[in-house]
Amino acid sequence: MRVIGLDPGLRRTGWGVIDARGARLVHVANGSVTTDDSRDTAQRLVELGDGLERVLAEMRPDTAAVEETLVNKNPKAALKLGVARGVVMLVPARAGLDVAEYLPMIVKKAVVGNGHAAKEQVQMMVGRLLPGAEVTSADAGDALAVAITHAHHAGTSSRWQAALAGNGRTR
Repeated sequence: MRVIGLDPGLRRTGWGVIDARGARLVHVANGSVTTDDSRDTAQRLVELGDGLERVLAEMRPDTAAVEETLVNKNPKAALKLGVARGVVMLVPARAGLDVAEYLPMIVKKAVVGNGHAAKEQVQMMVGRLLPGAEVTSADAGDALAVAITHAHHAGTSSRWQAALAGNGRTR
């Protein structure tokens, strides 16, 4: 299964792609889609959408996962992040992908084992879980962490479904 993780932002949206083969995770690529700060919000959203469409076309993921946004103290920044997050969820959904969402605490727990881990710990564990991966930015590292989280959760879910089917039970 090829997973794209996405860390939304209007200025920069990180993306990371991994292949999950059972419990084995393999780094494919990572990067960021950036927008021009001098343009108005609507044009920046177009830039973001176009950039994500190019990444999806090139990487051809099977599924997508997006980090959920927590409350921001600055209402204007929260609104901008919210509209960017809408585009980040819309583009893969329009491409026919299932889009999962994960809270930052769940991502930290899945990657580090501690839901309150520091950003540096998450980045360090991404490097350990994906040996040889050259992470291009903190945003891309966060996106890879989201992809890892989804691979773990999807793998567990499929094993549960197989176990239930083997016992003659249905969901």
